[in-house]
Amino acid sequence: MIIKTPYYLINEQRLLRNLNIIQQIKESSGAKFVLALKCFATWGVFDLIKKYLDGTTSSSVYETRLGYEKFGKEVHAYCVGYTLEEIKEVRPLAGKIIFNSISQLTRFYPYCRGTKLGLRINPGISYSKFDLADPTRPFSRLGVLNKKEILKVLPFISGVMFHFNCENDNFENFSNNLDRISKVYGNILDKLDWVSFGGGLYFTKKEYPLIKFCEKLKKFSRCFNIQIYFEPGESVISESAELVTKVVDIVRNKINIAIVDASIESHMLDLLIYRSQAKIKNTGSGKFKYMVAGRSCLSGDIFGTYKFNSCLKIGSTIKFSDAAGYTIVKKNWFNGLKMPSIAIKRLNGEIDLVKIFTYTDFLNSLS
Repeated sequence: MIIKTPYYLINEQRLLRNLNIIQQIKESSGAKFVLALKCFATWGVFDLIKKYLDGTTSSSVYETRLGYEKFGKEVHAYCVGYTLEEIKEVRPLAGKIIFNSISQLTRFYPYCRGTKLGLRINPGISYSKFDLADPTRPFSRLGVLNKKEILKVLPFISGVMFHFNCENDNFENFSNNLDRISKVYGNILDKLDWVSFGGGLYFTKKEYPLIKFCEKLKKFSRCFNIQIYFEPGESVISESAELVTKVVDIVRNKINIAIVDASIESHMLDLLIYRSQAKIKNTGSGKFKYMVAGRSCLSGDIFGTYKFNSCLKIGSTIKFSDAAGYTIVKKNWFNGLKMPSIAIKRLNGEIDLVKIFTYTDFLNSLS
């Protein structure tokens, strides 16, 4: 099948590698996993993912509804700040609602009777290479710090969430932080049924010490007689997708610059936010050096600088790898650029073109 660029291509076979690791952790540790829709919400592959994960977790009403309608297993709902109208929408859909503050919990508790409720705790520790993504940065609004206040509302909740990691592939760091949480919050965990450790742990990375990880989780769970949840995003879909583009022009300003028919601001926004370079496989030792840039009017719309094995020309294909997490969910219509289609390479090798965006989509996103 020939698909017009640009397009995201999700490979189910690569996705399956991560899912098999998660299944191994579930069986060995007893932990449960709910997909973080804020990172990845392409429901065209939910039929595969839900065979391995226990449900979804959301950050808004729309994500909650998507998890309920398209995934169909456990639905966890969290939002930094709910309105009463939103709580009334979320309550029939979610099995668990996690509040960000005690004021939200006490305000909306009367409207959530019969639903399992949780509270986000700010443990004062975190792992993040980026201040922008650090959940316990100074003056963080994310979660409750005051332990005495948490103890007062224990009768209202059945679980808590500690989200304190971002791209953490260091098991020792996680293990040490888990020990600290056990020590500081043990008298709270003893009275609860479940605890979520959020997302941001890269346990599907090659050579991650899975046996140690599972043993640590099992020990923690038995110590407090509590169900552990994780809310992975990128660990589920890491290395499973590409953004496929074509070169539309080559210009020179001291270096060769290849302009592709996509945009980092519109189609891989997270890389622009965190000043990271897009990944291209099999580059680095070639003789032909190019800066690869997008075609928006933003001067900093640059994917990165690479060394290719052959000379690029107009029509050359460039595939940006690891393009699933925080890309499709953040794509936008800046400059009115054509939005990438979404295609899925199924387990049987067939390519399924599941979405083509048109001018009508652009028109209807405005008013």
